[in-house]
Amino acid sequence: MHRVAPAIILSVRPHGEHGAIVRALTRADGVQPGYVRGGRSRALRPVLQPGNGIVGEWRARTVEQLAALTVEPGHSRAGLHGERLAAAGIEWLCALTAATLPEEQPYPVLYEALDAVLTAIESAPSARSWAGALVRYELLLLGQLGFGLDLERCTVTGGTADLAFVSPRSGAAVSAGAAFGYEARLFPLPDFLREGGVADWPDIFAAGRITAHFLARDILAGLRNDPMPARVRLFDRFKRAVA
Repeated sequence: MHRVAPAIILSVRPHGEHGAIVRALTRADGVQPGYVRGGRSRALRPVLQPGNGIVGEWRARTVEQLAALTVEPGHSRAGLHGERLAAAGIEWLCALTAATLPEEQPYPVLYEALDAVLTAIESAPSARSWAGALVRYELLLLGQLGFGLDLERCTVTGGTADLAFVSPRSGAAVSAGAAFGYEARLFPLPDFLREGGVADWPDIFAAGRITAHFLARDILAGLRNDPMPARVRLFDRFKRAVA
């Protein structure tokens, strides 16, 4: 097996005395693991940071063998790891993607979306400018893995108007009229979760409660390495930034 491709580093794990096992997301071939000789060296540590773009070259004699990976620096976001909110956002996005996507399966939409959110973290003037995009990435990942939420029409009436809530059981939208008397049992549905755009913090937190519920229930439950603590740290930092 021989593959050369641009990739986004998702995780780096020490292996042996000097090496590292790196998992990176490519556009055409999905998540690709590889062993980087000297991956813990002073020269490679800044390159092998989650969120960084690289050009990777994977070589293995068989598809079952862990590939040897050599890397060329691409787009570095290593400097963001010194900023608390940005670092927490990158940590969560990469940990979530690494934990949930199967290897060798292409998810080009997620590759483009992850790169876009990381670019927003890098360039936006404030965390509020990218926090909504991060939550929408969570929503997209749910959909790409087969657990998409139906936010386009009311699950009770079939109508598309006045959608105001989400059912925690079905993940479907509910109109305000159909939800009357049951509002406390449902998640409020922020408009931006369906329509995009920059949201205010109350809507971001409301949307985050929705995606967190379905991520924990449908995708992360039972995982050996649950990345959810990284999300808790991120949203705690969001709340402290707003306070």
